[in-house]
Amino acid sequence: MATIAVLGTLDSKGHEHAFVAEAIRSLGHQALLIDVGCLGDPQVVPQIARHDILPSLADLPLDRGLRVAAMAEAAPPYVARLAAAGRIQAIISLGGGGGTAIASAAMRALPLGFPKLMVSTLASGNTAPYVGVKDIVMMPSIVDVSGLNRISRKLFAQAAGAICGMVQVAPPETSEAKPVIVASMFGNTTDCVTEAKRLLEAADYEVLVFAATGQGGKTMESLIESGLVSGVLDITTTEWADQLVGGVLSAGPHRLEAVGRARLPAVVAPGCLDMVNFGTPDSVPATFRDRLFYHHNPQVTLMRTSPEENTALGHILADKINAYPAPVTVLLPLGGISVISAPGGPFHDPAADAALFHALRSSLRADIPVLEHPGNINDPAFAAACAHALLHNIAAHAAQPPQP
Repeated sequence: MATIAVLGTLDSKGHEHAFVAEAIRSLGHQALLIDVGCLGDPQVVPQIARHDILPSLADLPLDRGLRVAAMAEAAPPYVARLAAAGRIQAIISLGGGGGTAIASAAMRALPLGFPKLMVSTLASGNTAPYVGVKDIVMMPSIVDVSGLNRISRKLFAQAAGAICGMVQVAPPETSEAKPVIVASMFGNTTDCVTEAKRLLEAADYEVLVFAATGQGGKTMESLIESGLVSGVLDITTTEWADQLVGGVLSAGPHRLEAVGRARLPAVVAPGCLDMVNFGTPDSVPATFRDRLFYHHNPQVTLMRTSPEENTALGHILADKINAYPAPVTVLLPLGGISVISAPGGPFHDPAADAALFHALRSSLRADIPVLEHPGNINDPAFAAACAHALLHNIAAHAAQPPQP
Protein backbone atom coordinates (compact mmCIF):
# COMPACT_ATOMS: atom_id res chain seq x y z
CA MET A 1 0.00 0.00 0.00
CA ALA A 2 1.40 3.36 -1.06
CA THR A 3 0.72 6.87 0.16
CA ILE A 4 -0.19 9.18 -2.70
CA ALA A 5 -0.01 12.94 -2.27
CA VAL A 6 -3.20 14.65 -3.47
CA LEU A 7 -1.99 18.22 -3.75
CA GLY A 8 -4.15 21.13 -4.81
CA THR A 9 -5.65 24.53 -4.23
CA LEU A 10 -8.32 23.40 -1.79
CA ASP A 11 -9.85 26.88 -1.50
CA SER A 12 -11.21 26.62 -5.06
CA LYS A 13 -10.93 22.91 -5.88
CA GLY A 14 -11.22 21.18 -2.53
CA HIS A 15 -14.20 18.95 -3.31
CA GLU A 16 -12.58 17.73 -6.52
CA HIS A 17 -9.35 16.78 -4.75
CA ALA A 18 -11.30 15.12 -1.93
CA PHE A 19 -13.09 13.05 -4.58
CA VAL A 20 -9.75 11.90 -6.00
CA ALA A 21 -8.42 11.13 -2.52
CA GLU A 22 -11.43 8.95 -1.77
CA ALA A 23 -11.08 7.18 -5.12
CA ILE A 24 -7.45 6.40 -4.27
CA ARG A 25 -8.46 4.99 -0.88
CA SER A 26 -11.11 2.82 -2.52
CA LEU A 27 -8.35 1.31 -4.67
CA GLY A 28 -6.40 0.24 -1.59
CA HIS A 29 -3.90 3.07 -1.17
CA GLN A 30 -3.57 5.94 1.27
CA ALA A 31 -4.13 9.54 0.20
CA LEU A 32 -2.35 12.51 1.79
CA LEU A 33 -4.44 15.63 1.12
CA ILE A 34 -2.19 18.69 0.84
CA ASP A 35 -3.52 22.24 0.58
CA VAL A 36 -1.59 24.74 -1.53
CA GLY A 37 -4.44 27.23 -1.79
CA CYS A 38 -3.46 30.87 -1.48
CA LEU A 39 -6.61 32.94 -0.91
CA GLY A 40 -9.91 31.67 0.56
CA ASP A 41 -10.49 29.07 3.25
CA PRO A 42 -10.15 25.42 2.20
CA GLN A 43 -13.40 23.72 1.22
CA VAL A 44 -12.30 20.48 2.89
CA VAL A 45 -9.98 19.69 5.78
CA PRO A 46 -6.44 18.94 4.56
CA GLN A 47 -3.92 16.69 6.26
CA ILE A 48 -1.15 19.18 5.47
CA ALA A 49 -2.19 22.81 5.70
CA ARG A 50 -1.00 25.60 3.46
CA HIS A 51 0.67 27.41 6.35
CA ASP A 52 2.82 24.37 7.03
CA ILE A 53 4.21 24.81 3.52
CA LEU A 54 4.34 28.62 3.45
CA PRO A 55 4.33 30.01 7.01
CA SER A 56 4.50 33.61 5.77
CA LEU A 57 1.37 33.29 3.62
CA ALA A 58 -0.83 35.31 5.99
CA ASP A 59 1.63 38.20 5.85
CA LEU A 60 1.52 38.48 2.06
CA PRO A 61 -0.72 41.02 0.30
CA LEU A 62 -4.01 39.67 -1.04
CA ASP A 63 -2.62 39.58 -4.56
CA ARG A 64 -3.35 36.33 -6.39
CA GLY A 65 -0.32 36.43 -8.67
CA LEU A 66 2.07 37.20 -5.85
CA ARG A 67 0.66 34.46 -3.63
CA VAL A 68 0.65 31.83 -6.38
CA ALA A 69 4.28 32.64 -7.14
CA ALA A 70 5.22 32.38 -3.47
CA MET A 71 3.44 29.04 -3.07
CA ALA A 72 5.03 27.74 -6.31
CA GLU A 73 8.40 28.49 -4.73
CA ALA A 74 7.60 27.00 -1.31
CA ALA A 75 5.84 23.80 -2.39
CA PRO A 76 8.70 22.10 -4.30
CA PRO A 77 11.18 21.76 -1.41
CA TYR A 78 8.39 20.75 0.98
CA VAL A 79 7.12 17.99 -1.31
CA ALA A 80 10.68 16.88 -2.07
CA ARG A 81 11.26 16.43 1.68
CA LEU A 82 8.11 14.32 1.98
CA ALA A 83 9.34 12.07 -0.82
CA ALA A 84 12.87 11.82 0.54
CA ALA A 85 11.49 10.83 3.95
CA GLY A 86 9.38 8.09 2.37
CA ARG A 87 6.10 9.71 3.39
CA ILE A 88 4.74 9.74 -0.18
CA GLN A 89 5.31 7.40 -3.11
CA ALA A 90 3.36 9.28 -5.81
CA ILE A 91 1.64 12.60 -6.42
CA ILE A 92 -1.50 13.76 -8.26
CA SER A 93 -3.09 17.16 -8.70
CA LEU A 94 -6.01 18.85 -10.48
CA GLY A 95 -5.68 22.44 -11.60
CA GLY A 96 -6.40 25.41 -13.76
CA GLY A 97 -3.71 27.99 -14.41
CA GLY A 98 -2.64 28.74 -10.84
CA GLY A 99 -3.05 25.22 -9.54
CA THR A 100 -1.10 23.77 -12.45
CA ALA A 101 1.73 26.27 -11.90
CA ILE A 102 2.02 25.36 -8.20
CA ALA A 103 1.56 21.59 -8.50
CA SER A 104 3.80 21.13 -11.54
CA ALA A 105 6.54 23.11 -9.78
CA ALA A 106 6.28 20.68 -6.86
CA MET A 107 6.37 17.70 -9.25
CA ARG A 108 9.49 19.00 -10.99
CA ALA A 109 11.29 18.81 -7.64
CA LEU A 110 10.76 15.05 -7.53
CA PRO A 111 13.13 12.50 -9.07
CA LEU A 112 12.69 10.72 -12.37
CA GLY A 113 10.59 7.60 -11.93
CA PHE A 114 8.55 9.05 -9.07
CA PRO A 115 4.91 8.82 -10.32
CA LYS A 116 3.51 12.27 -11.14
CA LEU A 117 0.10 13.01 -12.69
CA MET A 118 -1.24 16.50 -13.40
CA VAL A 119 -4.88 16.79 -14.54
CA SER A 120 -5.04 20.25 -16.03
CA THR A 121 -7.07 22.60 -18.17
CA LEU A 122 -3.74 23.45 -19.84
CA ALA A 123 -2.72 19.90 -20.76
CA SER A 124 -3.67 20.19 -24.44
CA GLY A 125 -1.49 23.25 -25.09
CA ASN A 126 2.20 23.98 -24.66
CA THR A 127 3.07 21.92 -21.60
CA ALA A 128 6.84 22.49 -21.72
CA PRO A 129 6.83 25.19 -18.99
CA TYR A 130 5.00 22.80 -16.65
CA VAL A 131 6.79 19.54 -17.45
CA GLY A 132 10.32 20.92 -17.77
CA VAL A 133 12.72 17.98 -18.00
CA LYS A 134 10.75 15.70 -15.67
CA ASP A 135 8.40 12.78 -16.34
CA ILE A 136 5.15 14.51 -15.44
CA VAL A 137 2.07 12.97 -17.05
CA MET A 138 -0.23 15.78 -18.19
CA MET A 139 -3.88 14.71 -18.54
CA PRO A 140 -6.44 17.10 -20.09
CA SER A 141 -9.31 17.82 -17.73
CA ILE A 142 -11.66 18.41 -20.72
CA VAL A 143 -14.06 20.46 -18.57
CA ASP A 144 -12.81 23.03 -16.10
CA VAL A 145 -11.83 21.74 -12.67
CA SER A 146 -14.91 23.36 -11.22
CA GLY A 147 -17.30 20.98 -9.51
CA LEU A 148 -18.16 17.33 -9.97
CA ASN A 149 -20.30 16.36 -12.94
CA ARG A 150 -20.84 13.40 -15.26
CA ILE A 151 -17.62 14.15 -17.19
CA SER A 152 -15.32 15.25 -14.38
CA ARG A 153 -16.27 12.35 -12.10
CA LYS A 154 -15.33 9.84 -14.77
CA LEU A 155 -12.06 11.57 -15.67
CA PHE A 156 -11.03 12.20 -12.07
CA ALA A 157 -11.75 8.56 -11.16
CA GLN A 158 -9.66 7.44 -14.13
CA ALA A 159 -6.87 9.76 -13.03
CA ALA A 160 -6.97 8.19 -9.56
CA GLY A 161 -6.78 4.76 -11.17
CA ALA A 162 -3.86 5.89 -13.32
CA ILE A 163 -1.76 7.16 -10.42
CA CYS A 164 -2.51 3.99 -8.43
CA GLY A 165 -1.45 1.91 -11.41
CA MET A 166 1.75 3.91 -11.77
CA VAL A 167 2.71 3.38 -8.16
CA GLN A 168 1.85 -0.33 -8.23
CA VAL A 169 3.89 -1.25 -11.31
CA ALA A 170 7.60 -1.64 -10.75
CA PRO A 171 10.17 -2.37 -13.48
CA PRO A 172 11.47 -5.92 -13.62
CA GLU A 173 14.32 -6.51 -11.23
CA THR A 174 17.72 -6.89 -12.82
CA SER A 175 21.15 -7.55 -11.46
CA GLU A 176 22.73 -5.54 -14.25
CA ALA A 177 24.37 -2.28 -13.29
CA LYS A 178 25.96 -1.22 -16.55
CA PRO A 179 27.53 2.23 -16.89
CA VAL A 180 25.33 4.68 -18.78
CA ILE A 181 26.06 6.55 -22.01
CA VAL A 182 23.64 9.20 -23.30
CA ALA A 183 23.23 9.95 -26.99
CA SER A 184 21.37 12.56 -29.05
CA MET A 185 19.39 11.51 -32.11
CA PHE A 186 17.09 12.89 -34.80
CA GLY A 187 15.23 11.14 -37.58
CA ASN A 188 18.02 12.21 -39.93
CA THR A 189 20.73 10.62 -37.75
CA THR A 190 18.84 7.51 -36.66
CA ASP A 191 20.99 5.02 -38.58
CA CYS A 192 24.19 6.47 -37.14
CA VAL A 193 23.04 6.48 -33.53
CA THR A 194 21.42 3.05 -33.82
CA GLU A 195 24.66 1.47 -35.06
CA ALA A 196 26.82 3.32 -32.53
CA LYS A 197 24.41 2.26 -29.78
CA ARG A 198 24.73 -1.38 -30.88
CA LEU A 199 28.52 -1.21 -30.66
CA LEU A 200 28.50 0.51 -27.27
CA GLU A 201 26.03 -2.00 -25.86
CA ALA A 202 28.30 -4.77 -27.12
CA ALA A 203 31.00 -3.14 -25.00
CA ASP A 204 28.68 -3.57 -21.98
CA TYR A 205 27.25 -0.07 -21.70
CA GLU A 206 23.62 0.96 -21.38
CA VAL A 207 22.81 3.66 -23.94
CA LEU A 208 19.98 6.13 -23.36
CA VAL A 209 18.92 7.96 -26.53
CA PHE A 210 17.33 11.42 -26.44
CA ALA A 211 15.47 13.02 -29.33
CA ALA A 212 17.07 16.35 -30.23
CA THR A 213 13.74 18.18 -30.16
CA GLY A 214 14.55 20.96 -27.73
CA GLN A 215 13.02 19.38 -24.67
CA GLY A 216 14.96 16.21 -25.38
CA GLY A 217 18.24 18.07 -25.39
CA LYS A 218 17.38 19.82 -22.14
CA THR A 219 16.48 16.50 -20.54
CA MET A 220 19.74 14.93 -21.69
CA GLU A 221 21.71 17.85 -20.26
CA SER A 222 19.87 17.44 -16.95
CA LEU A 223 20.72 13.74 -16.80
CA ILE A 224 24.37 14.46 -17.63
CA GLU A 225 24.56 16.67 -14.56
CA SER A 226 22.85 14.09 -12.35
CA GLY A 227 26.02 12.03 -11.87
CA LEU A 228 24.50 8.91 -13.46
CA VAL A 229 26.32 9.16 -16.79
CA SER A 230 29.73 7.77 -17.80
CA GLY A 231 30.01 9.14 -21.34
CA VAL A 232 28.26 11.34 -23.90
CA LEU A 233 27.67 10.58 -27.59
CA ASP A 234 26.42 13.96 -28.81
CA ILE A 235 25.97 13.07 -32.47
CA THR A 236 22.97 15.34 -33.10
CA THR A 237 23.65 18.95 -32.13
CA THR A 238 20.88 20.29 -34.38
CA GLU A 239 19.13 22.17 -31.57
CA TRP A 240 21.78 24.85 -31.87
CA ALA A 241 20.62 25.62 -35.43
CA ASP A 242 17.14 26.35 -34.07
CA GLN A 243 18.58 28.38 -31.20
CA LEU A 244 20.69 30.51 -33.57
CA VAL A 245 18.23 31.01 -36.43
CA GLY A 246 14.90 30.95 -34.59
CA GLY A 247 13.43 27.50 -35.17
CA VAL A 248 10.94 25.75 -32.94
CA LEU A 249 13.20 23.03 -31.47
CA SER A 250 15.77 25.06 -29.57
CA ALA A 251 17.17 23.61 -26.36
CA GLY A 252 18.30 27.04 -25.20
CA PRO A 253 21.69 28.76 -25.02
CA HIS A 254 23.18 26.30 -22.52
CA ARG A 255 22.95 23.20 -24.71
CA LEU A 256 26.31 21.32 -24.76
CA GLU A 257 27.45 22.86 -21.47
CA ALA A 258 26.58 20.07 -19.03
CA VAL A 259 29.42 17.82 -20.26
CA GLY A 260 31.97 20.41 -19.20
CA ARG A 261 30.45 20.90 -15.76
CA ALA A 262 30.18 17.14 -15.22
CA ARG A 263 33.74 16.59 -16.52
CA LEU A 264 32.66 13.65 -18.70
CA PRO A 265 34.35 12.07 -21.73
CA ALA A 266 32.49 12.80 -24.93
CA VAL A 267 32.22 12.58 -28.69
CA VAL A 268 30.59 15.45 -30.59
CA ALA A 269 29.45 15.60 -34.22
CA PRO A 270 27.58 18.38 -36.07
CA GLY A 271 24.60 16.17 -36.84
CA CYS A 272 21.65 17.90 -38.55
CA LEU A 273 23.09 21.39 -38.26
CA ASP A 274 21.99 21.68 -41.89
CA MET A 275 18.39 22.21 -40.82
CA VAL A 276 16.19 24.61 -38.87
CA ASN A 277 12.79 23.26 -37.79
CA PHE A 278 9.45 24.97 -38.27
CA GLY A 279 5.88 23.68 -38.17
CA THR A 280 3.48 23.73 -41.10
CA PRO A 281 4.62 25.75 -44.14
CA ASP A 282 2.45 28.71 -43.16
CA SER A 283 4.25 28.91 -39.80
CA VAL A 284 7.59 29.85 -41.39
CA PRO A 285 8.36 33.55 -40.82
CA ALA A 286 8.05 35.65 -43.97
CA THR A 287 11.64 36.81 -43.63
CA PHE A 288 12.74 33.33 -44.72
CA ARG A 289 10.51 33.08 -47.81
CA ASP A 290 13.47 32.93 -50.24
CA ARG A 291 15.28 30.12 -48.43
CA LEU A 292 15.52 26.43 -49.34
CA PHE A 293 12.91 24.22 -47.62
CA TYR A 294 12.18 20.53 -47.31
CA HIS A 295 8.77 19.30 -46.16
CA HIS A 296 9.64 16.50 -43.76
CA ASN A 297 5.95 15.81 -43.10
CA PRO A 298 2.74 17.90 -43.07
CA GLN A 299 3.58 19.25 -39.60
CA VAL A 300 7.36 19.77 -40.02
CA THR A 301 9.08 22.13 -42.44
CA LEU A 302 12.88 22.13 -42.54
CA MET A 303 14.96 25.10 -43.72
CA ARG A 304 18.53 24.66 -44.96
CA THR A 305 21.13 26.60 -42.96
CA SER A 306 23.30 29.01 -44.94
CA PRO A 307 27.11 29.15 -45.07
CA GLU A 308 27.03 32.23 -42.83
CA GLU A 309 24.85 30.49 -40.26
CA ASN A 310 27.06 27.42 -40.40
CA THR A 311 30.13 29.53 -39.72
CA ALA A 312 28.44 30.90 -36.61
CA LEU A 313 27.36 27.40 -35.57
CA GLY A 314 30.89 26.09 -35.92
CA HIS A 315 32.21 28.81 -33.63
CA ILE A 316 29.43 28.18 -31.09
CA LEU A 317 30.08 24.45 -30.92
CA ALA A 318 33.82 25.00 -30.61
CA ASP A 319 33.26 27.47 -27.78
CA LYS A 320 31.18 24.91 -25.85
CA ILE A 321 33.57 22.01 -26.54
CA ASN A 322 36.64 24.03 -25.58
CA ALA A 323 35.29 24.09 -22.01
CA TYR A 324 35.37 20.28 -21.72
CA PRO A 325 38.13 19.22 -19.31
CA ALA A 326 37.75 15.47 -19.94
CA PRO A 327 38.78 13.74 -23.19
CA VAL A 328 36.60 14.77 -26.15
CA THR A 329 36.76 14.01 -29.87
CA VAL A 330 35.01 15.87 -32.69
CA LEU A 331 34.01 13.83 -35.75
CA LEU A 332 33.16 15.41 -39.10
CA PRO A 333 31.22 13.46 -41.77
CA LEU A 334 32.43 15.10 -44.99
CA GLY A 335 29.72 13.34 -47.01
CA GLY A 336 26.86 15.12 -45.29
CA ILE A 337 25.66 15.86 -41.76
CA SER A 338 22.19 14.37 -42.26
CA VAL A 339 20.31 12.01 -44.59
CA ILE A 340 19.08 14.89 -46.73
CA SER A 341 22.44 16.69 -47.02
CA ALA A 342 24.16 13.69 -48.59
CA PRO A 343 25.18 14.05 -52.27
CA GLY A 344 22.00 14.10 -54.34
CA GLY A 345 19.88 15.05 -51.33
CA PRO A 346 17.73 18.18 -51.19
CA PHE A 347 19.99 19.86 -48.61
CA HIS A 348 23.31 18.90 -50.21
CA ASP A 349 25.38 22.10 -49.97
CA PRO A 350 29.16 21.55 -49.88
CA ALA A 351 29.84 25.27 -49.33
CA ALA A 352 27.65 25.41 -46.23
CA ASP A 353 29.20 22.22 -44.81
CA ALA A 354 32.70 23.49 -45.56
CA ALA A 355 31.94 26.72 -43.68
CA LEU A 356 30.78 24.71 -40.67
CA PHE A 357 33.78 22.39 -40.67
CA HIS A 358 36.28 25.23 -41.12
CA ALA A 359 34.80 27.24 -38.26
CA LEU A 360 34.89 24.20 -35.98
CA ARG A 361 38.47 23.22 -36.84
CA SER A 362 39.84 26.73 -36.59
CA SER A 363 38.17 27.51 -33.24
CA LEU A 364 38.79 24.30 -31.29
CA ARG A 365 41.59 23.95 -28.78
CA ALA A 366 44.70 22.53 -30.39
CA ASP A 367 44.65 19.44 -28.16
CA ILE A 368 41.14 18.34 -29.16
CA PRO A 369 41.25 15.63 -31.85
CA VAL A 370 39.19 16.24 -34.99
CA LEU A 371 38.56 13.11 -37.06
CA GLU A 372 37.27 13.43 -40.62
CA HIS A 373 35.28 10.73 -42.39
CA PRO A 374 34.64 10.79 -46.13
CA GLY A 375 31.11 9.38 -45.90
CA ASN A 376 27.72 10.55 -44.70
CA ILE A 377 26.91 10.77 -41.01
CA ASN A 378 24.72 7.67 -41.32
CA ASP A 379 27.41 5.47 -42.84
CA PRO A 380 28.10 2.47 -40.57
CA ALA A 381 31.80 3.28 -40.66
CA PHE A 382 31.16 6.77 -39.28
CA ALA A 383 28.97 5.35 -36.52
CA ALA A 384 31.73 2.87 -35.66
CA ALA A 385 34.29 5.67 -35.54
CA CYS A 386 32.09 7.59 -33.10
CA ALA A 387 31.60 4.56 -30.85
CA HIS A 388 35.28 3.63 -30.82
CA ALA A 389 36.32 7.23 -30.14
CA LEU A 390 33.97 7.41 -27.16
CA LEU A 391 35.21 4.09 -25.74
CA HIS A 392 38.78 5.37 -26.11
CA ASN A 393 37.90 8.63 -24.33
CA ILE A 394 36.13 6.80 -21.50
CA ALA A 395 39.20 4.61 -20.97
CA ALA A 396 41.52 7.62 -21.08
CA HIS A 397 39.33 9.47 -18.61
CA ALA A 398 39.32 6.52 -16.20
CA ALA A 399 43.13 6.47 -16.33
CA GLN A 400 43.41 10.13 -15.34
CA PRO A 401 44.05 10.99 -11.67
CA PRO A 402 40.93 12.21 -9.80
CA GLN A 403 40.27 15.93 -10.01
CA PRO A 404 40.26 17.89 -6.75
